[in-house]
Amino acid sequence: MPSIEFKDVEYSYVDNNESFLALENINLEIAQGEFVCLVGHSGCGKSTMLNLLAGLAKPTKGQVSIDGKPIAGPAPDRSIVFQSYSLFPWQTALQNVVFALRKTHKEISKEDAKAKALELLKQVGVNDAANRFPFQLSGGMRQRVAIARALAIDAPIMLLDEPFGALDPMIRRKLQALLMDLWANSCCKTAVFVTHDIDEALILADRIVFMEPRHIIRVFELPKNRAHTIEAIYDDPQMRALKDEVLALFEATAQGEEDE
Repeated sequence: MPSIEFKDVEYSYVDNNESFLALENINLEIAQGEFVCLVGHSGCGKSTMLNLLAGLAKPTKGQVSIDGKPIAGPAPDRSIVFQSYSLFPWQTALQNVVFALRKTHKEISKEDAKAKALELLKQVGVNDAANRFPFQLSGGMRQRVAIARALAIDAPIMLLDEPFGALDPMIRRKLQALLMDLWANSCCKTAVFVTHDIDEALILADRIVFMEPRHIIRVFELPKNRAHTIEAIYDDPQMRALKDEVLALFEATAQGEEDE
């Protein structure tokens, strides 16, 4: 049974008393332990799918389920990392992670939560900034804290909505490598990652789900046991060919939008 299933999903939202169709006839299965990237132009429905998975919205029609159970709302089996970091500004980096630990692990003591939070901050390379507030951290450091907080929840499903989109290329590559390392050391976690960046999707994903407005139009399977680096995309003929196919879809769907 898939860990996640979208079955005949439709989603509409209302703006100024007018209804807009954001998703239509979405069918997708994501297996336990799979890393899936949702790719497509802005406004195609990628973040809407993530919001449905997070339980922040409900389908207008159809069903989104985890292990066969319909999603009823947010729950500790899912953690989410947003592009905007979403850290509590009145708490230090350490306090942000401790809060997540104590919220989702009621049995943990203050001392154990602090020790675990420091360990997680060390994993993401910001333990030296544990006692700084978010405004005292760079964008890359804030995003590392957000990842540490998501890891603190230790949810079997991670949802990531363009978490590296606002970062410079060097920091972005470092965090992609960090995410891959953390992923490799986790056990059977499932990830759904939204991105506009084709290279990022090719580095991270087991599968790329390509979307045009409201629809999934193609799913790409990526080679297993490949190197998850930018160099591998250019060195491997199969990866170069995949990139060309994804780029062609970007160009085709952009042209389609201009023609409408």
